[in-house]
Amino acid sequence: MIYNSFAEVYSELMDDSLYQKWADYVKSRTKPNSKLLDVACGTGDLTILLANDYQVTGTDLSEEMLNIADRKAKKAEVKIPFEVSNMMDLYDFGQYDVITCFDDSICYLADEDELYIAFKQAFDHLNKGGKYLFDAHSLYQMDEVFPGYMFNHKAEDSAFMWSSFEGEYPHSIEHELTFFNYDDKFDGYKVNTEIHHERTYPVDVYQQILKDVGFKNIQVTADFGENSIQPDSNRWFFESEK
Repeated sequence: MIYNSFAEVYSELMDDSLYQKWADYVKSRTKPNSKLLDVACGTGDLTILLANDYQVTGTDLSEEMLNIADRKAKKAEVKIPFEVSNMMDLYDFGQYDVITCFDDSICYLADEDELYIAFKQAFDHLNKGGKYLFDAHSLYQMDEVFPGYMFNHKAEDSAFMWSSFEGEYPHSIEHELTFFNYDDKFDGYKVNTEIHHERTYPVDVYQQILKDVGFKNIQVTADFGENSIQPDSNRWFFESEK
């Protein structure tokens, strides 16, 4: 499953300041105390930041991520229900005023058909007038920044190597993640490799699918909603309403 090994180092690698920017983006576009579902919440950092201002539920495909999220929430002394689910299968969830899906998680969907399903699931689980907020990698990020990207990380008893390559489809990428974790039992390192596939589309493709699902008042920005999108914007932010 995606993020099985990555779950252990995800929080350590992420820039904590980004979560506050995502939280500020949500707060500037929604009403406090709204019922909010944080889809693809990962290890729960954003969900926890929103917990004092919203009635939040977190969901993610990775049970390993959610186990970490639950521990973080308890440490932060906030009560958040975390449930395992796929963003294309939210049938067991109720209705919400806000649904979020950040950190480019939407780019893990395989094609436009899966995008439609995920958007439709969000639409069906929003109350009338509810907001759907998500972000996605830009064409510039996928086509210019990621290909050839490499990153290495070393801790006391583990190491992590990240390499990115151009993917099979237009505007897609493959991330090869290799983990080295020390195991006391045989006094050596266990090696595990995961391949993560991401894909994005031109802005008008996202907009059209949102419209086809039924969303309205669609707005697209960059820089956590602070600026209009530019040719070299790394990430796009989408806001739409049911």
